[in-house]
Amino acid sequence: MAGIYIHIPFCKQACHYCDFHFSTNMRQKSEMLAAIQQELILQKDYLNQVEINSIYLGGGTPSLLEVEEIAALLIDIRQIFRCKEGLEITLEANPDDIDLKKLLALLKIGINRLSIGIQTFHNNLLQYLNRAHDTTKATQSLEIALQAGFNNFNLDLIYAIPGQTKEMLKRDLLTALQFKPTHISAYCLTIEQKTVFGRWLETGKIEVVQDEIAAKHFHLLVDTLTDNGYNHYEVSNFGLPEYHAQHNTNYWKRGSYLGVGPGAHSYNGTSRQYNIANNTRYIQSIQAGIIPSTIEILQPQDHINEYIMTSLRTQWGCDMALLRNNYQYDLQATHPSYLELLINRQLAYIQENVLILTVDGKLIADKIAADLFIA
Repeated sequence: MAGIYIHIPFCKQACHYCDFHFSTNMRQKSEMLAAIQQELILQKDYLNQVEINSIYLGGGTPSLLEVEEIAALLIDIRQIFRCKEGLEITLEANPDDIDLKKLLALLKIGINRLSIGIQTFHNNLLQYLNRAHDTTKATQSLEIALQAGFNNFNLDLIYAIPGQTKEMLKRDLLTALQFKPTHISAYCLTIEQKTVFGRWLETGKIEVVQDEIAAKHFHLLVDTLTDNGYNHYEVSNFGLPEYHAQHNTNYWKRGSYLGVGPGAHSYNGTSRQYNIANNTRYIQSIQAGIIPSTIEILQPQDHINEYIMTSLRTQWGCDMALLRNNYQYDLQATHPSYLELLINRQLAYIQENVLILTVDGKLIADKIAADLFIA
């Protein structure tokens, strides 16, 4: 199985926290879409004819596109690649782009899953994040998704926002649950360089939320959603049974995927490929018949470390027998004291030779993974 990711690098405005590649200048939209369609052709052999089981249109803001433009991309993918019948096709959408007519049209062309960027239902926090929608539009977008007949949709939330209390997060979760989303992604706010928040941090205009507060938010999140029937199957992702995101699960299980568009990444089991994150140079290169990317050939230690990193973030954990048998790396031999420390501190447990992090362990999953990396 494999996935295809299409990066649509346009947004109405810049959110204060976002460091993904995008432009608020839509003048290159037609040229960009033509280049993306051409890259799909240039990349036709990247996945070695493996069957595609998910397509994900992200960004940026793919919901800014016309339905006909999205349909053309899906037609091209189906013509170029071998797609599984009934594959998951997700479109990221902002609440301010959602109306009933558009959603009904999206269903007709094959979009069967939405990922709606709510982030919070509090107007003061939405303004602080510089989101384009307000609380009313947030709830209306979810009502419209249900009215249109989308029975599979994700709702994005952010926690540990400066000024966000535990009670505010609780209200966000309870509001979200009223709409019975099949999936909720909840991300701890991280302040990145080259963002508005990053500049504010440098000038002292914003302070990072303390780890203790972020941990309380995370525990509230996990407790509330698991109590309501959601599986906490990855650090930031919660799905009802049978509704785990197939596309992202493929990432975490290190399946192959092709990323198309400026700033997109790809992985085919032996190497990673990184497209240039510049719209004009991307278009020019594709027009010349050249994929503007850098390629990283993965070494054995890269495979080991990536597996540790991705697996520990999930409910399935890190299979230490797999590491031993496939990569000749024995965590129990190389890190016996550290594993014992994790277990004694209730950060992890071992079940049938699989190392699985507890909720507290997932709070520091990346650090634990890094501590277990092969040098």
